[in-house]
Amino acid sequence: MLSGPKVTQTIKVAIAAATASMLMAGAAKADESAFLKTLAGNWSGKGTVKVRTNAPTMKVTCRFKSDANASSLALNGRCTSLAIFSRVISASLKASGDTYTGSYVGAGTGTAGLGGKRAGNAISLAIKWAKEVNGDRRAQMTIEKTGASGMRLTTIDTDPATGRSVVTSRIELRRS
Repeated sequence: MLSGPKVTQTIKVAIAAATASMLMAGAAKADESAFLKTLAGNWSGKGTVKVRTNAPTMKVTCRFKSDANASSLALNGRCTSLAIFSRVISASLKASGDTYTGSYVGAGTGTAGLGGKRAGNAISLAIKWAKEVNGDRRAQMTIEKTGASGMRLTTIDTDPATGRSVVTSRIELRRS
């Protein structure tokens, strides 16, 4: 059996490291909980949408209800543009630390997968469409808390003709 001051010090360091690790994991979960709760509520606002990267931009009016708890966020709403465009939009996310996974419905291709991380006031997500959109099945989405009572939803896709990134939707919301 090993004993002595060196072994005792090693055990103390290991216990301290394990305790710090557990406390940090708890703090990360608490941080996500506090952040997610700031996104809960009823939201309304305006923005722009392009159905495809080469389509004209449409102005839209949107309303969302957002439910959030310690580790999840569910956004459900509708965006409309006069009589031309009306689409149900929803996103459901689960948080594990600062990593998010979930699903998105809104592009008209079926349920898309979401995955990404939060940095500061924004959750940056990779989208994997159910079917090809703009020549592939990938895009980006950002859900960003803006100020005390604002939220911005942005999607960016790649134009297959030019290879350039194109903002396909940007919706500025205010708590209503």
